[in-house]
Amino acid sequence: LNKKIEIINPKKIRNNYINKLVQLRKHKGINKIKAYEALKDNVMLATMMLKSNEVDGLLSGSINTTANTIRPALQIIKTSPENSLISSIFFMLLPDKVLIYSDCAININPTAKQLSEIAIETAKSAKLFNIEPKIAMISYSTGNSGKGKEVEKVKEATNLIKKKRPDLIIDGPIQYDAATTPYVSKIKTPFSKTKGKANILIFPDLNTGNTTYKAVQRSANIISIGPILQGIRKPVNDLSRGAHIKDIIYAIAITSIQASKNK
Repeated sequence: LNKKIEIINPKKIRNNYINKLVQLRKHKGINKIKAYEALKDNVMLATMMLKSNEVDGLLSGSINTTANTIRPALQIIKTSPENSLISSIFFMLLPDKVLIYSDCAININPTAKQLSEIAIETAKSAKLFNIEPKIAMISYSTGNSGKGKEVEKVKEATNLIKKKRPDLIIDGPIQYDAATTPYVSKIKTPFSKTKGKANILIFPDLNTGNTTYKAVQRSANIISIGPILQGIRKPVNDLSRGAHIKDIIYAIAITSIQASKNK
């Protein structure tokens, strides 16, 4: 191993965080015995290391569920002051471009307000990686071609974003093909701001987002990096339990970039 890589035995450092965890969670009835038991979970231990500024980022998930990764982060690290929720993004590395999908891992059925927050936070994440955000609020309907509560939710979210961040390039509701294919955009939405070149795709719910990302990843045999978490005070990221070594390496790199920009 590279000399800069340090492997830590969790058993040797667990006791260092008992008192601090008690202080942070005493309002939830945590005592020293319960804190010691909680710290047997290496994700909780790593979260305490992050809280104590002994590490700059956390990556977990190859043998844990997303909930196992997020729960300690919500309890200990908390959401950023300007955010009410944590959401996720995936970098989809297509042969000719990079797309950002959100939210494909966390929020099951976000409200219009939550959807607008997810989109704005995703735009910030894109900027962090020097990607100029062009946002498509995905729906089964483009413009006013369809009706229903799901379409109305996307319309409302789009309007909220335009009011809060009028500087952002955004279209919605819009279908996937019109959002990502210029000639389809000209036919379906000739006055589109993204002009079929959206690089951020915000899905209306987890069912749509998660299914789409996995279908594209597996069918097109592309690399996807994520879920990368956003809306949290410090870098905490999740891995798919089907992650390959290269997926883990990419996720480490992303976490490192987040940490460097977070300082």
